[in-house]
Amino acid sequence: MARLQIFVIERDTITFKTIVMRKLKLQIHMTLDGFVGRPNGATDWMWIGKPDPAGLQKVIELAESCDTILLGRKMTPDFVKHWEGVADNHPDSHEQPLAHLMVNMRKIVFTRTKINIKGRNLEVENGDLVTAVNTLKQQPGKDIVVYGGADFVNSLVDNNLIDEYNLITNPVVIGNGLRIFKDQKVFQLADTVIFTNGKIWNKYLPV
Repeated sequence: MARLQIFVIERDTITFKTIVMRKLKLQIHMTLDGFVGRPNGATDWMWIGKPDPAGLQKVIELAESCDTILLGRKMTPDFVKHWEGVADNHPDSHEQPLAHLMVNMRKIVFTRTKINIKGRNLEVENGDLVTAVNTLKQQPGKDIVVYGGADFVNSLVDNNLIDEYNLITNPVVIGNGLRIFKDQKVFQLADTVIFTNGKIWNKYLPV
């Protein structure tokens, strides 16, 4: 949570108030050459190498710190299909704990072209992105998380709406693809975790 202190003047009396703002956290996989997807959006490169259970636990911990997921329209169908499918049909999957978090959390899909999109605990937002996200940040609750896709995250980045960047660098290069950064951004490194499969989790805060 971020804390914002403001002062209110009422009849020549200054009152200080502290407003607790929810953070918007990004978690996204990235290649060594800075891409988050192939040109067609595919992320098959994420599954190269043996999974590290510590990586899944880190993802679960971040999800547990949040109660709302923001989604772009393009990635929503696959996101809903995958996590509802794991939760409903694969009781022995190692992803079960995360699947139940993904299914049960409030999900908001940002789109200007759809009114209704199927999915549990899912709602559609057709309004202005900046206004809607800033309104969500001022609501009570845990933090907010976004996982993709590239175009949607780029819009959040361009509007300086992301408060915490969790970038998971994969030991692979793909040569061409989709990016989330198009202009210079300066960050402060807050934490680093190295997994046995060569993936590196870096948490950055905007400067």
